Amino acid sequence: MHKCPITYELSEERYSKKGLALLSRSLKNLRDFPLSAEMQLERAEELTTKLSIQGVQPKLSIKLQPAKEIFEVVERGGTYILKPPHEDFEELPQNEDLTMKLAALVGLEVPVHGLIYNIDGTLSYFIKRFDRISRRSKLAVEDFSQVMGFTRDVKYESSMEKVIKAVEEFCTFPVIEKQKLFRLVLFNFLVGNEDMHLKNYSLITRDGTVTLSPCYDLLNSSIVLRKIVDEIALPIRGRKSNLNYSDIVEYFALVRLSLTSKVVEDELHIFQDVLPKWYALVAKSFLSLQMQKKHQELISQRWQRIQKP
Repeated sequence: MHKCPITYELSEERYSKKGLALLSRSLKNLRDFPLSAEMQLERAEELTTKLSIQGVQPKLSIKLQPAKEIFEVVERGGTYILKPPHEDFEELPQNEDLTMKLAALVGLEVPVHGLIYNIDGTLSYFIKRFDRISRRSKLAVEDFSQVMGFTRDVKYESSMEKVIKAVEEFCTFPVIEKQKLFRLVLFNFLVGNEDMHLKNYSLITRDGTVTLSPCYDLLNSSIVLRKIVDEIALPIRGRKSNLNYSDIVEYFALVRLSLTSKVVEDELHIFQDVLPKWYALVAKSFLSLQMQKKHQELISQRWQRIQKP
């Protein structure tokens, strides 16, 4: 039996039928990605100036060819993004894939994503582009650096209070989006994502309605980095570390987001109820046992810190 790298379920084949169906209903098999991890990094460097994908992590624009049962690298018209293993950080594809699945379990919107085997036996992470409707049609997406008129060089020089103001100013239904923002911020704190800067928050316009975009670039960076200084990228109440119930719940949710006590309690219950499922999913993931343990311990520690005194 195999463990499907897209769904984590056991399957007689390398990829489960459910996993393949997420990519295409006509897909019966998926061949190994035709580039090794090293070749992917080299190809990403070659295409850096040609692709529209932002960020410092190496990425490739790819497209699924169902008839050939393979993903191919493309310079234009890519519908998926591929992230190869990183030479400096351990198990990054496995980490990001798991973190996105944890986000889905608490009801955050995430695109189709998963892991794929490369020709050298390594794993790369892929995610479907949510701004593509068809080959010639795109949805309007702006990250918060663009929304606030900042350059990418200052993506850390803001605050969550300013993110709230942008949501209130630009979202069609800000009350709904502020509840989603609280869930996302609480999620990132619990899973150790301390790199949620302005470019990792985006607004998307669908059918004339402006909302927070589906999630992307979610990662437990705390178990990857050797020396952790900050717990969040954008400060809350001027602080990036040693956050607790007072900061995240009482101040950020109740005071700054103006959420009702009932809404906040409901959100906390969602996380409380899902914790056992999180731990089980971490244990089923493609992370090494050592990384799984670190992941579970961090979640447990962070959950304790946001309990009401």
